[in-house]
Amino acid sequence: MRTAYRVEDVRAAERALMARVPEGALMQRAAAGLAAACGQVLKKVYGARVALLVGSGDNGGDALYAGARLARRGAGVTAVLLAPERTHAGGLAALRAAGGRVVDGSGPAGGASTGAGDGAGTVGGVGTGDGAGVGTGAGADAALAVVARADLVVDGVVGIGGKGGLRPRAAELARAAERSKALVVAVDLPSGVDADTGEVRGAAVRADVTVTFGACKPGLLIDPAREYAGALRFVDIGLGPELAAYDPVVEAFQYADVDRLLPVPGAESDKYRRGVVGVVAGSARYPGAAVLAVAGALRGGAGAVRYVGPAADAVLARFPETLVSAGPPAKAGRVQAWAVGSGLGDDEERLHDVVAADVPVLIDADGLRLADAEAVRRRVAPTLLTPHAGEAAALLGATREEVESGRLEAVRELAGRYAATVLLKGSTTVVAGPDGTGAVRVNPTGTPWLATAGSGDVLSGLAGALLAAGLGARDAGAVGAFLHGLAGRLAADGAPVAAQDVAEALPAAWRDVRRG
Repeated sequence: MRTAYRVEDVRAAERALMARVPEGALMQRAAAGLAAACGQVLKKVYGARVALLVGSGDNGGDALYAGARLARRGAGVTAVLLAPERTHAGGLAALRAAGGRVVDGSGPAGGASTGAGDGAGTVGGVGTGDGAGVGTGAGADAALAVVARADLVVDGVVGIGGKGGLRPRAAELARAAERSKALVVAVDLPSGVDADTGEVRGAAVRADVTVTFGACKPGLLIDPAREYAGALRFVDIGLGPELAAYDPVVEAFQYADVDRLLPVPGAESDKYRRGVVGVVAGSARYPGAAVLAVAGALRGGAGAVRYVGPAADAVLARFPETLVSAGPPAKAGRVQAWAVGSGLGDDEERLHDVVAADVPVLIDADGLRLADAEAVRRRVAPTLLTPHAGEAAALLGATREEVESGRLEAVRELAGRYAATVLLKGSTTVVAGPDGTGAVRVNPTGTPWLATAGSGDVLSGLAGALLAAGLGARDAGAVGAFLHGLAGRLAADGAPVAAQDVAEALPAAWRDVRRG
């Protein structure tokens, strides 16, 4: 399982470790890992042009020390200093000693630039002397020119404690990097994103690769910040024992985690022992929602599926193995869990019957709109809510944009309000436990092609079946999202996909997980 920790806890762990190791050891470990990652990105270091965007914090120091290592391997490295008077002194000295160059990037065109190496000066400046000379820009912005000509830009502007977007000058350089042909590597996280929440409140660096140190930060796993991070590389700097004192705030399942939770029948299993999931979905207007929810449920590990609703003929035509009932749900026969809401329309009676049941219940789509919050809170058996961002916004009295920009806060608030486990669907699907505290599960699978009608209906049936098979609500949500996202990838394979295709790919996703 990949885990992520609060900035405050990461810093406390770093302080504890720094008290036990030689001064500067952690920065050197980070710089070594960063330089190695940059070398892999470049493929050929010798002769490459590297621009370092250097802020005043330790991220800037990491970038400078890594730049020194690249310079010693033959790269042409230029540091663009956004706060020259507060630049990490040791890192700057190391870069200069390795033959790197420096540009004052704190102001607009025409600023001073200092050279180090062969006395030829830097872009936009006129070099003097033996490498320690100072030149002045002549009509061109030296810092922007360095970025424009780079093969690799290393973002060391702001560290993990940064809040809000980039300041104007840093934003200008970030845009220049985005316009250039350079690959962008972020130090620990892209500057301008919130490490704890994944929010992006202004201009931010868009990285191709983010090299993070010691522990993953929540924002690297959650959109919108995740989109800015690119590929994620982890560098172990020895924080593991120190982090053991803290609880992660975000978890992301890996294949082995899902494999351990998949319900697998034993020799003595029968369809009832494996669990029966009841599906209450569909209406005269939306019979397809019932078919898709049943499709997901049949492939979710339960032994049987009971369908209760007006779309029985459509369900049986597609899935004759389904047990159908005219209802009401309370008289349909024994089930171990219910999945209710997909395409339900305004049928409050069937919904209220399910909410009153003493078995786990998943509520989706129309069910979220119709459900009485107090009735949900009073439930003793587990409840799993599965809203998308628009539905979550309606429940919270917020805007869709607010939910999408602050997914962690939204899913925790919903879980707390309803005393239920909440699976918030979206470009990053997140699952929070019923009290809104503890680690939020972040789903690492999926594809944008899953943004298609009926995809959520398949997920509701799948996760409902996992509930019936015996998984807890938090695990059923996380495992269901993982399998659903993986099935979407397999079904799409880079092309448009329909919800039915996703359902049909679930067995392949299941086998993929079992094979590791």
